Amino acid sequence: MEILNRKVRHDYFIDEVYEAGIVLTGTEVKSIRVGNCNIRDCYCIIRNKEVYLLNMYISPYKEGNIFNHEETRDRKLLLHKKEIAKLEKFIEMKGYTLIPIKLYFKDNRLKVSFGVCRGKKSYDKRQTIKERDIQREVSKKLKDY
Repeated sequence: MEILNRKVRHDYFIDEVYEAGIVLTGTEVKSIRVGNCNIRDCYCIIRNKEVYLLNMYISPYKEGNIFNHEETRDRKLLLHKKEIAKLEKFIEMKGYTLIPIKLYFKDNRLKVSFGVCRGKKSYDKRQTIKERDIQREVSKKLKDY
């Protein structure tokens, strides 16, 4: 099961992609397995040489009772020191940010794929849409032959 952030490729240029583990509580993992998670408006920051995921919404688990979690708390990402140092250099450059692309399970562990991204301007978005439409027409013509 994958949870995708569909707006990332529309709103940002993705320069590099990283994979990281994420620190969660038990009810959060159960809620994500059911599919009750949203990563549309979240982003990553580096605080005290650690990477945190902010604004990720995980709805409360139905049967979690008193052990349920806070819905939009900061969640720590698990990365190597060298990777964090490299990410810090990217962040210091103008216009770069860390945006999660997808959440998925790999060998029963939850992973976050996030990209080092630059924001697109409106004319960049129009150009991307134009290129996608041209590709669609070309593939449609090739399919007809």
